[in-house]
Amino acid sequence: MAAVVSEYFKFIALFFKSKDVMIFNGLIGLGTVAGQTVYNIFAFNCPCSPQKNYLYGLAAIGVPALALFVIGVMLNRNTWDIVSECRTRKCRKFSLTAAFALLGSILGRAVVAPITWTVISLLRGEAYVCALSEFIDPSSLDKFPPTTQAPEIMSRFPCKDLPAPLMVYSGEVERQLKYESQLLGWLLVGLISLCFFLLLCLKNCYSPLGYLQEAYWNQYRSNEQALFQRTAELHAKIHAAECVKSFFGFVALDNQEKELIDDCKGSKTAIPSLDWNRITGVYMYRENNNTPMYSRLDKWAMYEKDNSC
Repeated sequence: MAAVVSEYFKFIALFFKSKDVMIFNGLIGLGTVAGQTVYNIFAFNCPCSPQKNYLYGLAAIGVPALALFVIGVMLNRNTWDIVSECRTRKCRKFSLTAAFALLGSILGRAVVAPITWTVISLLRGEAYVCALSEFIDPSSLDKFPPTTQAPEIMSRFPCKDLPAPLMVYSGEVERQLKYESQLLGWLLVGLISLCFFLLLCLKNCYSPLGYLQEAYWNQYRSNEQALFQRTAELHAKIHAAECVKSFFGFVALDNQEKELIDDCKGSKTAIPSLDWNRITGVYMYRENNNTPMYSRLDKWAMYEKDNSC
């Protein structure tokens, strides 16, 4: 029984590990939905004033989406890979294929939250109603009283701050604007789905790898990254212990750390810049004829199957 339970949990862990990008994007989407809902409940407050409504409504939809996009780009490690490559080699040796692959990965992950915010804002409709209420033509409403101050009156509909005779039109105005908002939201969802499908088709059509090769390469990248992180952590601990010991004459380590350090005797105390360049992806040159060798970025671009979307 214990073996069955253990195998079951191993299968669950393997499933979530293989779907980590999808789960991560799903969590980002859910967090964005929760944030958008909280904002609409506690912070959204339409000014109900001509010209201000339009600016406030568009800002409520667009500015948070833009901020989420910038944050997504900043938090992506590939962004700083490109910056480091351009800073080191002025982008002269940065191939177009590698640049396209990295930019696709960055943008694919960064647009999840902004698109979710925009779509949910349009489907809920509050910001759209606030933004465009002042532009409704009163003559389109049945038996609406004639007035010379149409923008001022129509802009007050989102707040329902209206004279009693006009309150009967509040539901009709809200339904009309929410219909337009939700229609735009669903059109945006359909357009994004179509673009996503086409990008997947292009990615699979132009991939140099077959299905099994892709699966193997993904496993290799995952294992290499995990091993590199654990080894780098241990190497940094060994180097730090040596520096602390040279200063104090001793270093306070627990038994497990002492065993690890003893097992790793003979490791490099400092990594040459040449080796760091190979790891970080800067172009390397053969000493004989100064011929450029493929960097890690180019290998990533040729073999990476981007699962960012």
